[in-house]
Amino acid sequence: MTRWKCVCAYDGTGFAGWQSQRGGGSVQDAIEGRLAEVLGVDTRIHASGRTDAGVHARGQVFHFDAAWGHGPGKLSAAIRSRLPRSIQIVSVREAKPDFHARFSAKGKVYAYYVRIGDASPFERPYCWTVMRPLDPAAMLRAAALLEGRHDFKALSATRGTEDDDPGGTVRTLRRLQVVARGRRVRLVAEADGFLYKMVRRIAGALVAVGEGRLSADDLQAFLRAGARTARVETAPPQGLFLERVLYR
Repeated sequence: MTRWKCVCAYDGTGFAGWQSQRGGGSVQDAIEGRLAEVLGVDTRIHASGRTDAGVHARGQVFHFDAAWGHGPGKLSAAIRSRLPRSIQIVSVREAKPDFHARFSAKGKVYAYYVRIGDASPFERPYCWTVMRPLDPAAMLRAAALLEGRHDFKALSATRGTEDDDPGGTVRTLRRLQVVARGRRVRLVAEADGFLYKMVRRIAGALVAVGEGRLSADDLQAFLRAGARTARVETAPPQGLFLERVLYR
């Protein structure tokens, strides 16, 4: 048996998220179904983490164990064949036996895309369209205050219990960029880990700052309070992309 590390990309529009569902329809279900055809045996894959319905990925990582004697190139080609066109196998390679897509990860990078004003039908499935003007400079100042090590319970959908996240709700947000070009705004977040819906809540908070509905001081107060607030909107899923999983 060999442990295989795979990187995949997917358009999450038509999927019920990453994680396997009882009725099927997830990215994991599609890949595992194809692996069963290729390997002749049901094979469970383990990802770096789950993504919600409608969320996309350019660099999701998963691993699985399988006996395959024809090399990674042929395995990659076999998996790619007959997968939905909305899923791409980017790479397949042998990994060390103790590699784990989730537990070996040292961090992740997400991007969130915002479009000021209406977007074309070709752009809408991959961004959040915001109809009010935004102040990117204010968003950038607020983003700088969120960087660092904080308790992000207020900017997540977790209740902060061990059942939600055994590691607690403190995370180190290493980088939070706001890049504005014309009517397009891209948020880039890198952290040692992310809580449930944390990036989407951060995106909602920064957009509220850009619209003038919240201030940077408000965000700091939310972090100190450590409780979710209805004043922060959870940004819609279609603007979110898992860009990379970091292992070193």
